[in-house]
Amino acid sequence: MALVERVMDRTVAGALEARAAEDGDRVFLISGSRRFTYRQVNEQATALAASLRELGIEREDRIGLDLPNWTEFIIALFAAAKLGAVIVPLNPRYTVPELQYMLRHSEASAVVCAEDFAGIDYLELYEGFLGSLPELQYLVTVGEADLWYDDRIYQFEDLISSGEGRPFEAEHVLPADTFAILYTSGTMGKPKGVALTHENMLVTAAATVDTLGLTRDDVVFGVTTVFHVFGLGPGILGTMVAGASLVLQEQFEPADALAVIEKHRATVHYGVPTVFITELRELEERSYDLSSLRTGIVAGAPVSDDLVRRIREELCPELCVAYSLTETASTLAMTRPDDPPEKHLFTVGRPLPDVELRIMDFDGSILPVESLGEIGVRGPGVMQGYYRQPGETSHVFDEDGYFQTGDLGMLDEEGFLHIVGRRKELIIRGGFNVYPREVEDRLHAHPAVMDVAVIGLPHEVLGEVVCACVVPVEGAIVTGEEIREWCRATLADFKVPDLVRFFDSFPLTGSGKVRRVELARMLSAEESSRRP
Repeated sequence: MALVERVMDRTVAGALEARAAEDGDRVFLISGSRRFTYRQVNEQATALAASLRELGIEREDRIGLDLPNWTEFIIALFAAAKLGAVIVPLNPRYTVPELQYMLRHSEASAVVCAEDFAGIDYLELYEGFLGSLPELQYLVTVGEADLWYDDRIYQFEDLISSGEGRPFEAEHVLPADTFAILYTSGTMGKPKGVALTHENMLVTAAATVDTLGLTRDDVVFGVTTVFHVFGLGPGILGTMVAGASLVLQEQFEPADALAVIEKHRATVHYGVPTVFITELRELEERSYDLSSLRTGIVAGAPVSDDLVRRIREELCPELCVAYSLTETASTLAMTRPDDPPEKHLFTVGRPLPDVELRIMDFDGSILPVESLGEIGVRGPGVMQGYYRQPGETSHVFDEDGYFQTGDLGMLDEEGFLHIVGRRKELIIRGGFNVYPREVEDRLHAHPAVMDVAVIGLPHEVLGEVVCACVVPVEGAIVTGEEIREWCRATLADFKVPDLVRFFDSFPLTGSGKVRRVELARMLSAEESSRRP
């Protein structure tokens, strides 16, 4: 594969430098009215790296990146790569305890953050961290505050200015060196720091966009979270490897998103299911010229067959479905644009090149094709391990080096992967197995249901009961019994939700996934004594 061959034996910084040398004047980043060429991004990253080195930031030091979808995030990640430092992407929506935990656990020595964003004073927040986290030495802020009074806080633009023209020789970094520590969403427990190498990220990003058919002429949109593994990998690095252009939107809002696609004639659209759902609803209210879109990827959460069909018919003609995990540096399987229509609707495609998948029984034995079991994966994107957690790491790898994903799936005779649900999300009701994904797919088809999450709640007789948590369409009037009746038409009786609870919105992780544990915790005390 051409793009994968391009990044073999290269680091993230080396890949950018090669692209800047080849396509220096080509536009890499578009953010509002600002445009940055590959040469400008490379030059600014070099200048920032020179200034950070002057402050004492060295190879293998950890640098937190706590920024929205701003170009400064991307420049900072390439600066870190030139230093051989390790980036720790952070969600600006994290709470103070979450940030404190991740910064302390990663032993970050510097953080690049916004001065203020979405009503939060990050400058004040991080000034507090400088006093409470001994490893944290420097704060680099993006904004316009006057910071003359503190020799540990610097402005992003000032560091770039002071680093311009300063002699800088990039560190001798190896493809096998750690590039990023990404903290998992923690839907099933405490966040863990996933350590990914330059090779993990680059090869997976290149294989993803190569499979998609990305070229230098493409304009990519839909990287709604630069701190997430998909935004970081196929989004930023994949666009760079292909020599394409990436359009950033500070915060996702469907009407603005469609206007941006129309304005910049975007050709490729990435997104989680929620992004596409809200855009489709916006299209019902107003028309946009989206004829430039030719392909895209939906990933990050389960997607119903009906939704895939609608996106392909109304928004993005050659949309591909991908299966992506933080521990595998993002994509490990995806559909191809020329796959049969039914494969786009009912599978997440085939493994990327050099990715090996197998289906395992709960005892670790390998299952034949068409069997349901836990998905195991081995390949170039699989993580080094969980940072500073060798015990947790050893639990998720088998003796053959396959990462046990915790997801339930099946490989069909043609090698396509079918996802059923999470092994840990499996609901055992009265001895019968209920996979939330199957019930959710049925409920997503209900015209009054905007979003749904199916969880198991403790029950003293049945062990667990099935609870459907529903976010209704705005203005819709629907009852729990109507939801249950809808399920009875196609689902076995033990799969029909015992309980239906309505929500205005769900608690979400930074990557847009539903916090199922939190939902279960909210409902358990109230519902544990109920009987279906």
